[in-house]
Amino acid sequence: MTEWDWPAPFTLALSPAAGHIDGLGHTNNAVYVQWCEQAGWAHSEALGLTLDDYRRLDRAMAIREGHYDYLLPSFEGEALVLGTWLTASDGRLTMERRFQLRRVSDGATLVRGRWQLVCIEISSGRPKRMPVEFVQGYEAAVVSRPGQPG
Repeated sequence: MTEWDWPAPFTLALSPAAGHIDGLGHTNNAVYVQWCEQAGWAHSEALGLTLDDYRRLDRAMAIREGHYDYLLPSFEGEALVLGTWLTASDGRLTMERRFQLRRVSDGATLVRGRWQLVCIEISSGRPKRMPVEFVQGYEAAVVSRPGQPG
């Protein structure tokens, strides 16, 4: 069974529904992107930062770049688990979030994703320094691979 790429993932249990299946008979790639967004928000909320906090602080971590490697298909009704991690942060403006979608039955990795995030001021859309609440909430959650510097 394949292991997680990074230690201690925040996870969501998922299963493709009929509406997630495309004309080729497997889960549409756009669904994986939506699941990553759901996992990212759920992880942020678990760290104590909600959409209401973003609005109150007039700051948000916006996706600057998103990359996805679609390795294997998934099918309606399969039990899946999506892991996510914060894997880098400069504590000022940028962070990196990673994703790994695995099939429960055999542990196979189906999708890997990576986001490059930038802190923006919501009202202007311009890059702005992370507020202290972001630094405190997110920095503690940044993980590194075993054997790599934190």
